[in-house]
Amino acid sequence: MANLVMIVEDEEALALLLKYNLEKEGFLVKCVNRGNIALAEIEKHQPSVIILDWMLPEMSGVEICKLLRSKPDIKNIPVIMLTAKGEEEDKIKGLTAGADDYVTKPFSIPELVARVKAQMRRAPEPQTATELVFEDIRMDLVEKKVFRGENFIHLGPTEFRLLKMMMETPGKIFSREYLLKNVWGTNIYVETRTVDVHIRRLRKSLNEYGADYIRTVRATGYGLDHTPQNEAEDNA
Repeated sequence: MANLVMIVEDEEALALLLKYNLEKEGFLVKCVNRGNIALAEIEKHQPSVIILDWMLPEMSGVEICKLLRSKPDIKNIPVIMLTAKGEEEDKIKGLTAGADDYVTKPFSIPELVARVKAQMRRAPEPQTATELVFEDIRMDLVEKKVFRGENFIHLGPTEFRLLKMMMETPGKIFSREYLLKNVWGTNIYVETRTVDVHIRRLRKSLNEYGADYIRTVRATGYGLDHTPQNEAEDNA
């Protein structure tokens, strides 16, 4: 999202202070307070700049930065590493992990805002994808069409949105609750089993022309897996 700054910081007071000052400068701001969900949030929201704390619960900022740089769709997002560590060796470690800039606590808020603006100017313009590809499945995002090899797959709007979400992050298992919230919307009240029905329809349509790549994880949810599934269950 253009002009979006994501703050990955577990100190609530500091995160709110940064959010206030960045919003005052006209930026959109989203805060994340845990390392283990940061990467998924970055992939979902595609910020223009990330302010990333070194020390986070579950996963460190350095680990997040390394993983971020390994993913083609988000690897070019500028990262400003925020840390209490001031030793030169630590700075080198952060920059080696892929950080673009490094700020040591305590720091000047105006200086950090200026660094965000500088990174924003250098950030590449986001490219809008026109299609998604997974194995032999191709989704045309402009025409809203899905193909399996040369075969056109007719999907309903809900099945299309489900497949799009899974193709955007292959390998990730989405819970029914997450799919309901992000495919149906927060103001639509339907049972979680509704997801199973639409996954079953999606699977039937796709599998008419090839192997089953929809993975079912019992009691968890659904996702796409590069390994074809054997007799995959619909009652995760």
